[in-house]
Amino acid sequence: MDRVQIEQRLSELPLYFYDFIDPKELEFSQRIRYICEHDCTQYGTCWACPPAVGPVEVCQKKCLSYQNCLLISTLTEVDDISDIQATLETRHDHETITNQVRDLLRELGEKPYVLSTESCALCSRCAYLDGLPCRLPGKMHPCVESQGINIIPVLEARGLDFQYGSNMVTWISLLLF
Repeated sequence: MDRVQIEQRLSELPLYFYDFIDPKELEFSQRIRYICEHDCTQYGTCWACPPAVGPVEVCQKKCLSYQNCLLISTLTEVDDISDIQATLETRHDHETITNQVRDLLRELGEKPYVLSTESCALCSRCAYLDGLPCRLPGKMHPCVESQGINIIPVLEARGLDFQYGSNMVTWISLLLF
């Protein structure tokens, strides 16, 4: 890994924060998966979300099989954070940046496993609902929480807040490689 080259390229992107972390720092919790199952409307609807991603133990094993993890974050201001649809529409900009970082890592010979925001929205109807394989497996990114990852302790260890004001959205991606 050419960390200097990666950092030089990251500095050119509109990231709020980035850091290289040891995947062993990630906290995996059944509680996070419980929230997915009981509070998220995407549960059981796509390849990027549970149960399609597998049990937390399988997700943890996969994530911990990587030696490196790059955490990236962007901030977006919205008019009204309680307007969930408008808030989710800001996710596209973060996903674009996540894909740029993914492509950078690929250019450097890495094969990153990308975890990003919420559930995949690439297809109008996910093939999961029809019992078919993902149509875009190289572009689809499971969400961080789908893996059972509680990202808050990692952010706190770096002195980062998750909430930056009433109308600020903090988007997080993890790129394991």
